[in-house]
Amino acid sequence: MGAEDLDLEAEYNNRARVPDHPVHIAGWQRDSAAYRASANCKLDLAYGRGERNRLDLFYPQDGDADGPVMLFIHGGYWQSLDKSTSSHLARGANERGLTVAIPSYTLAPAATLADIVSEIEAAANFVIERLGRPLVVSGHSAGGHLTACLMARPDALRRPVRAAMPISGLFDLPPLVPTSINKALGLTVEEAHALSPLEWAPPGSGRLIAVVGGAESSEFLRQSRAIVERWGQGGVATRYHEVPGAHHFDVIAGLAHPSDPLVDMLVELSAEA
Repeated sequence: MGAEDLDLEAEYNNRARVPDHPVHIAGWQRDSAAYRASANCKLDLAYGRGERNRLDLFYPQDGDADGPVMLFIHGGYWQSLDKSTSSHLARGANERGLTVAIPSYTLAPAATLADIVSEIEAAANFVIERLGRPLVVSGHSAGGHLTACLMARPDALRRPVRAAMPISGLFDLPPLVPTSINKALGLTVEEAHALSPLEWAPPGSGRLIAVVGGAESSEFLRQSRAIVERWGQGGVATRYHEVPGAHHFDVIAGLAHPSDPLVDMLVELSAEA
């Protein structure tokens, strides 16, 4: 089957692909609230002037070694969710000695995708300035797109991002234009090309691990393979990693567990940041 024969709505509509997604999202909310109640954290720090320009910092209980900070960016196709659904994902990194920052951002249609990229750059700069350390960036789905944007646009940051782990990321946006996902985004084909990290000049160095669930759609698998190939050719040390049997909503679950391979990879990347 060629790309022109794909049912793009079926490929990219993850909520339709995983009918019990409300159970997973409810679990994120429950586990995140529980972690905030017990974690060593500072909540709702303002990194910008917008109502949703807020982030949470989660610190290791015993302090860290002044190493890199993990910035985690939530998903939701740039149009749903917020930082409060991802707090529990800081647990694994915290228990391995890493401080974690989790921002919210203005959602479409209240913000354009270009605006959202700028807000995440502001959040990254806030963390860099406040803590004075390099970042290891990770993000899920739309957050994976924003992760790649941060690494690919070093001139927008106080300190370049040299290590990143997008999870089920979106790097090639034109396929989204004809789908229902674009109703809130309002992307033209030209804008989709312009905001696709796969079409930008790759960073000349650094490390990127593209993670994706083994049970995700062929397009999500393609997107992660494509960024690994393109950026690898450009000078980034890249790796492709499938989480066996994982779909779009449980692929991130391992981040909550300090011994999970996803957390091992973040610790590995932190040594390179």
